[in-house]
Amino acid sequence: MKKIFLSFALAVIALTAAAQDDPIVMRINGVPVTRSEFEYNYNKNNSEGVIDKKNIEEYAELFVNYKLKVQAALDDKLDTLSSYQKEFRQYRDQQIRPLLVPEGAKEKECRNYYDGMLERLEGKSLLQPAHILIQLPQNASEEDRVAAKARIDSVYQALKDGADFAELATKVSQDPGSASRGGMLPWIGPNQLVKEFEDVAYSLEVNELSEPFLMPFGYDIIKLMGKKDLESYEELHDMIMKYLEGQGIENHLAQQVLDSIAGQSENQKSIEEILDEKTEEFCAKDNELKYLVQEYHDGLLLFEECNTKVWEPAAKDTLALKSYFKKNKKNYAWEDPHFSGMVYYCKQASDVKKVKKAVKKLPQDKWMSTIRETFNKDSIMVRVERRVFKKGDNVNIDRLAFKDKSAELKPVKGYPNIDVFGKVLKKGPAEWTDVSNQVVSDYQRLKEDEFVAELRKRYSVEIDKEVLKTVNNH
Repeated sequence: MKKIFLSFALAVIALTAAAQDDPIVMRINGVPVTRSEFEYNYNKNNSEGVIDKKNIEEYAELFVNYKLKVQAALDDKLDTLSSYQKEFRQYRDQQIRPLLVPEGAKEKECRNYYDGMLERLEGKSLLQPAHILIQLPQNASEEDRVAAKARIDSVYQALKDGADFAELATKVSQDPGSASRGGMLPWIGPNQLVKEFEDVAYSLEVNELSEPFLMPFGYDIIKLMGKKDLESYEELHDMIMKYLEGQGIENHLAQQVLDSIAGQSENQKSIEEILDEKTEEFCAKDNELKYLVQEYHDGLLLFEECNTKVWEPAAKDTLALKSYFKKNKKNYAWEDPHFSGMVYYCKQASDVKKVKKAVKKLPQDKWMSTIRETFNKDSIMVRVERRVFKKGDNVNIDRLAFKDKSAELKPVKGYPNIDVFGKVLKKGPAEWTDVSNQVVSDYQRLKEDEFVAELRKRYSVEIDKEVLKTVNNH
């Protein structure tokens, strides 16, 4: 199975320009890229709505970098990892499995579902009942039964005297699902609810009220709110199809096809092997599909390569991040003051000073755990929001940290005592952790640029400028 998968994956990567009308636009480490592949990616990434559009020459450089990362991933054999193969197949199968479904199969299932609905109705109408239930457990005592019967009888009498059914159901019905809707139940057909309920419901005319009757779980009164025949197939078609699609009908039908092929296979091919072969077959007929599948293949490899070699190591290298911030501190300056610290809310006024004392000599990354262990171990006595704030982010910070007297304090419900702890930074962040997201992102970008520069030295890159000029122009 792995052999078939790998041969397909390599075939997708190493597309050759067999046709004269699809020349090679570039080679990355000797692997050819056809004009059609390049056009697919260029047009997709420079479509309407894309803010940072690139011209063809600019995009060619970005595309080279993209392919270099994929080549590095292949050299690292990331495509042989079972985790990668599983994820790739999940993406790929979303495109391939629906293509296995025979034409008209979904429509047939939709019609069968409707015919089943008709059959289940047994010639009867659909009903919409409303009800008022007084619960009675099966092991109830005689005293409980008498009390429940007396209560349902009083409800019935009130209804006969003109009480509004919906209002009374909301007040006294012990069916929580329908009580909030005035006792209304969904439309029902035969054999959907208990026999005792349906027998009574089908004996009523619209707006008719039943007498109290006993069911397995209590006493009930029904009012029939509506009666209708099942709508036509045409009227229900879209609703049924949407329901079936939500239930995965497409995947179910595709699986039937796969199981059938597997059963007829002389070599006992697995479902995955069949899907690999079908993918190759469909991609050979459809360039759009071929390049979409390749996009999944390459994108997952690129992510894994960059995450392993660049992004994750960069994000974890706190010493390097600190040094990077120090060298580039001017890039993170701000015009308006910011507050680095926390706003906290205490149930008890006596805890306000205690919180400050507990965290006063600690680094910010220890504040939350200290407060949790000191004040919130058994119950939540202190609520905290910690980050870098600018004016307008939090009204309590505006009042207490920025001294804006126009800002009105806004306590959290149940936590009336508010205070802040931290410092106002006027010119810019004091530590890299004050702007950690931005610093990490910038440092990752730097390391990725260095990684690409190293790949350009490692692998050969050839671009046919004449073919490049014909992109979207042939």
